Amino acid sequence: MSLRAQLTDAMKEAMKAKDAKRLATVRLMLAALKDRDIAARSETSRELLGDDEILGLLAKMIKQREESATAYDTGNRPELAAGEREEIVIIRSFMPTQMDEAAMKAAVAKIIAEVGAASIKDMGKVMAVLKERYAGQMDFSKASAATKDALSGN
Repeated sequence: MSLRAQLTDAMKEAMKAKDAKRLATVRLMLAALKDRDIAARSETSRELLGDDEILGLLAKMIKQREESATAYDTGNRPELAAGEREEIVIIRSFMPTQMDEAAMKAAVAKIIAEVGAASIKDMGKVMAVLKERYAGQMDFSKASAATKDALSGN
């Protein structure tokens, strides 16, 4: 079942269960997805986003909510920060499990070997392959730092 269908089913289930928070969050996800679909349209193509692109969108939504929760914490608004964290949990439920630090470093080392990367100049190649293979499974800012460390010999 595609991720788009899972989101639609989750919205229906949340409506039936009268789970207001989950329903609102799933609707936000579907609205963001529809916006991205519209932005991706062109004269020649009416294709919808694929699952890997949807996972990227969900990862971006999680990052936005993490930043908002941090801002609410510093602004002494714990109730709003808690709401953001609830949304993060709901969004993460649609994503594959995140790689831990060791698995991410192993994946980075494997891709570096496959691509034959030797210096920081090859970082773009490594990151492109990582994003292609592990969309939604790792935090790419951390993967970027690990790649940079590995390529610089740290």
